[in-house]
Amino acid sequence: MPAPHHGDLPVQIQGLAKRLRFTALERHHKNRTVIAIYVLINSAISISLLSVIATATGEPFVFPSLGPTAFVLFFAALSTQSSPRNVFCGHLIGALAGFTALLIFGLQAVPADLEAVTTARLGAIAFALAVTLSVMIWLGVPHAPAGATTLIVALGLLRTPSQLTILMAAVVILILQGAAINRLAGIPYPLWKPVSN
Repeated sequence: MPAPHHGDLPVQIQGLAKRLRFTALERHHKNRTVIAIYVLINSAISISLLSVIATATGEPFVFPSLGPTAFVLFFAALSTQSSPRNVFCGHLIGALAGFTALLIFGLQAVPADLEAVTTARLGAIAFALAVTLSVMIWLGVPHAPAGATTLIVALGLLRTPSQLTILMAAVVILILQGAAINRLAGIPYPLWKPVSN
């Protein structure tokens, strides 16, 4: 029976254990409980950091698509989708496609209403998602969680230029945290482009 796939997590945990001289942790770096605790700690750090900034500023620094981005950054740090370029460009494409859809369908000033979805809203959603996914592939910057970002914008949950700026600032903060943790763990996390295969 093949061993369960844990992405880069065992390597990250082993790297951190070596740097911090935790020999017991280093010996158990492939243990499922240890991996789960590692993910728990890093996800708590990510959301706590962004929540503190959101509370201090009163701005939407926490939004749903950051969860899957954090998972990818820590679960599979060396995958193409985890590189800073793909994370940043994917979310930027999603935000811009969603905002463009709001403009095209006349919804930029219309607040989100998830109970009474109009034909215009459905058009904006379909347009934004199709554009986001195809442009990411065309430009070679796939990042699956960006599909959620474009839906957040096309649904009108975040719809103003200032909110979209905050959205991208949160993405940058998450990238920086992911880079710091992965580099500390000894993972050759890229500075921008994905690691060449």
